[in-house]
Amino acid sequence: MNDPFAGLSEGELVALLVVWAAAFLVVFMHAQRHGSKHATAWGVAAFLAAGVVVPVYFVRYWLRRRR
Repeated sequence: MNDPFAGLSEGELVALLVVWAAAFLVVFMHAQRHGSKHATAWGVAAFLAAGVVVPVYFVRYWLRRRR
């Protein structure tokens, strides 16, 4: 099995962790501010799969807000 992080330096891994943490904080804070019952779950999901969850969260928020 190939390790997707094998070619990254320590600095690149730290930068990636910072980006993931920022995704968690942005989604969590936004969800909490707007009254989501599952703000923590959205934040954790954003940390684990930011490329998928962040767009899904904001599209879902945008669609619900338009109602």
